[in-house]
Amino acid sequence: MDIRRVECLDGLRGVAALWVLVGHMMILTGFRLPLISKPDLGVDLFILLSGFLMMYQYRLRAGSEDWSSPGTWASFWTRRFFRLAPLFYVTLAVALIAGPLIYADRVAIDSFLGQALQPSERYNDASLTNIALHLTFLFGLLPDYAFRTPLPDWSLALEMQFYALFPFLILLGRRIGWVPSALLVASGSVIVALLAGEAGLDYPMPSFLALKLQLFLAGMLIAVGPGASHGQLWLRLGAAMLLAAIPIGGEQDLLHFSVRALLVLGFFALVHWRSLGLIGWVSRLFGSRPFHWLGELSYGTYLIHLLILQPVAAAVIGQYGLGLSAIGRFALTGAIVVPVTYALAFLTYKLVELPGQRLGKAVIRRATGRNTARTLQIAQ
Repeated sequence: MDIRRVECLDGLRGVAALWVLVGHMMILTGFRLPLISKPDLGVDLFILLSGFLMMYQYRLRAGSEDWSSPGTWASFWTRRFFRLAPLFYVTLAVALIAGPLIYADRVAIDSFLGQALQPSERYNDASLTNIALHLTFLFGLLPDYAFRTPLPDWSLALEMQFYALFPFLILLGRRIGWVPSALLVASGSVIVALLAGEAGLDYPMPSFLALKLQLFLAGMLIAVGPGASHGQLWLRLGAAMLLAAIPIGGEQDLLHFSVRALLVLGFFALVHWRSLGLIGWVSRLFGSRPFHWLGELSYGTYLIHLLILQPVAAAVIGQYGLGLSAIGRFALTGAIVVPVTYALAFLTYKLVELPGQRLGKAVIRRATGRNTARTLQIAQ
């Protein structure tokens, strides 16, 4: 693996976000295609990529960061908070304000398509409890609040739980080895998930880390360090595929099992194509400039699209009803939603995401400078 850059990573993030957007468009317009209409698999790809990226960045910084120091953990958590929180808080405010209007749109969509109505509290709960739980990212731990805004934000709670655990995964992996630690932690995670089920904790979406940790761990294993032998690569791949096959968290039918295995296998091949002697044109394509921008806009696309999609799909249904076929509803909705979503994702990337990341770096620099000055004073 090229230690400087993983060509395919940006493109795969962009594909995952587009998969989620198109999958939700299919659900809300009644036009279905196999596989593409399963946006949860796009989220699974996001999770796999997240586990890989955290491990990859750890390897890049390993020579300059002391991961036995809580200060390193604090810097890591600060970076990740300022990567996710700024845009989430902006979209959360919009979602809470517009929730009742979006709920009316969703009722119109589900009634027309003959789908079960969404719980009203998912769109209409602007209580202080719901707001506080979302601002602190704790909502994913509680089944009653895990899916309680118009946003697909349950996966953000999942990400934050993974980030909280990540430093301890690093310490364990360095002590007993990455494959043994991944298998050990996954086994413990399965036990926790089963105990949660026995305790009656029924999550409407797999927002509790124990339900999806195996995919984060699979992604971590794919981030093999430079100089790994072919035998080590194959061992990592086998362990990653075993983790992805653990039957907890989300749908567990044959399609989902097969696609999760293919996601792990395909991502592994794209990352390690040089080491394995595979054709690398797909990896280079995903690393090209158009796919790079799809990746840069993936987070905004993921957070924003449902705020646009539900009102537009409801308007198309209200205007044309049965006079437009399912594929016609899908095409017309997409012609409006896709460009608007990506335009807003670009604007928020420039105006919210990048400034938020710069703020996070400034906070880390300031805290690091204070700690360095304090250390020098003590030494004197």
